[in-house]
Amino acid sequence: MKRQYFFESYDWKRNSGLENFNFCPVCGTECVNREESLRIRPTCPNCGYVHYRNPCPGVVVIIEQEDRILLGKRAAGSFQAGKWCLPGGFIEFDEDYVASAVREVKEETNLEIEVNSILNVNSNFLSRDFHTLVITVVADVKKGCPEPGDDIVELGWFHINGDFPDMAFSADEYIIRQFRKLRPKALSFVVD
Repeated sequence: MKRQYFFESYDWKRNSGLENFNFCPVCGTECVNREESLRIRPTCPNCGYVHYRNPCPGVVVIIEQEDRILLGKRAAGSFQAGKWCLPGGFIEFDEDYVASAVREVKEETNLEIEVNSILNVNSNFLSRDFHTLVITVVADVKKGCPEPGDDIVELGWFHINGDFPDMAFSADEYIIRQFRKLRPKALSFVVD
C-alpha cells in the first residue's frame, strides 16, 4: 500500500486563507496584507500582530477488540453528519495528544482507554475553512461500556476485514486499511 499523508476534499492549493480576516484581534486596527515568512499574511500596521492561519490539531483512536474496530455515527449538525468515523476530536490548548485521545474517547464512547502506539499522522484539507493535522493512535479499552455521547449518536463494532459503513473521512478509511496491513506491527511503536 502506498503511504498517504494528506487527504483533500477540495482543491486546497487555491485557498489563500486571507478571505475572512480583516481586523486585528489584539487592537482592532484594520489589517493589511504583507509578506511574512514567504507568505502573504494579514498584519496589523498598529501593533504588529501577524495572523498565522494554522491547521487544527486533532487525534483519532483505533480501538480494536476481537478483530473488530469501534466506529461512531456523527450527529446531526456536526461536520459530515450521518456518516461514520473513528472516535476522536481536537486537541485542546492545555492537552497533549494522549490526554486528548483519552478525553475524546470518554466523551464520545464512555470508554476509558490506554493509548499504546502512534499509527499515523496526516493532514486533512476538508474545506476552505477547515484543515486539520491528525495523529492516529491505537488504544485498548481499560473499562466501561460503549455508549454514544458528545457528537456521536450511535456506536458500532465492525470486523476489521469486513465492510464498513459510509465513512465521513477518507483519511479514516485509509487509516483502517493501513491498520489491517500493519497489525500487529502497528503496536510496535509504544507510547511511554
